[in-house]
Formats: sequence, structure tokens, C-alpha cells
Amino acid sequence: MLIVLDLHSGVPTYRQIVEQVRLQIASGRLAAGSELPSTRHLAQTLGINPMTVSKAYGLLEAEGALEHRPGLPLTVRARSAASREAAREAELRAALEPAARAAQQLGVSTTKAVQLFRQLMADQVEEGK
Repeated sequence: MLIVLDLHSGVPTYRQIVEQVRLQIASGRLAAGSELPSTRHLAQTLGINPMTVSKAYGLLEAEGALEHRPGLPLTVRARSAASREAAREAELRAALEPAARAAQQLGVSTTKAVQLFRQLMADQVEEGK
């Protein structure tokens, strides 16, 4: 599990961990049943307080993304296909909202914004070849 923190982003560290783990689950990089590093191990790796990791894991567990089994590592909870799709759409929506807001503030038409998005998607596909 790769977590990259930006200590200058203004986003609380625990929130960055939550968002990155959530994205990795939605994208399938962390599959159902995958074990997460222990709180202590991840805290040492990232150079942060273990309570920060504990808070992030607690939020993910409360929202049902992770499963706590006494005496065993935290794992990614299995979800239905519909739930996984909803999670992917929620992640994409969260990523697109700032772009939609920027397009509106810049006076870019919906047609032009969609055209730019399609071009970016095509560029990503081309880069992936």
C-alpha cells in the first residue's frame, strides 16, 4: 500500500490517508481481503504519530471500507459490485468537482469542458499504450 503525504497541502494527515486508502480500494489496487499495514508500521514508515494512522483507520472502518478482526490485521471489506461501482463514481465525482468549479469560474462552456475532458481521457489511453 502506497501512501504519499503532502505536509504542505493544508489537508490533515489523517484525511490524506483516508482519501488515498479509499481511492486504492475503489480502483481495485487494494482488493477485498487485502491486509493493511499495522498502525505502528505505517506510522513509522510515514514518520507520523500512530494516533494519526489510528484515526484514519477508524474512519475507514466506521464507513465500512475496512474490517477489524480481533487479533488479526485490518483487511479491506468485501463489497457488492454495485457498492464498488458507487465507490468508484464517488471518487471520480470528488476529483471532478474542482475541475467543474474551475470551468464555471473561467466561463468555459459545458460543451468545451466535456471536449477537454474527452481529450484528456484519450491522452491517458494513448499514454497507457
